[in-house]
Amino acid sequence: MRTTAFDWLTEVRSEDLASKLRLIQRVRDGVLFTDLSRFIQSIGMSQEEASAAFHIPPRTLARRKEMAGRMAAVEGERMLRYARVLAQAQDTLGSLEKARSWLNLGNRSLGGVTPLSLLDTDIGAQAVQDVLGRIEYGVFS
Repeated sequence: MRTTAFDWLTEVRSEDLASKLRLIQRVRDGVLFTDLSRFIQSIGMSQEEASAAFHIPPRTLARRKEMAGRMAAVEGERMLRYARVLAQAQDTLGSLEKARSWLNLGNRSLGGVTPLSLLDTDIGAQAVQDVLGRIEYGVFS
């Protein structure tokens, strides 16, 4: 069964081991460009924004689109990391629009950089998720 764009945000929220294993396998197999495209459209992101957010050169994305190909595992992992943080931000802040806006604004708790700029590494994503956790529980930093 193919996963639709909406399912990415739903599945990253799941605590179910089977869902996590499905996501791992999808990333390892290579996320289809069509799935990436549906995901970015569903969250209101342009292909240029996705290129920057997932650190995938625009020409590489264009090539994947032309060939209806799969993303490299590392590219799929970046997309999954973004989806995971976006889902947490949406849950914490109340809407997709607020979450996307928050990810693109400088954050004092993160040394003044945007949360989005830290999502290229797992440790950066953890730092962003820690800030979201503090917001959720009303802990000022």
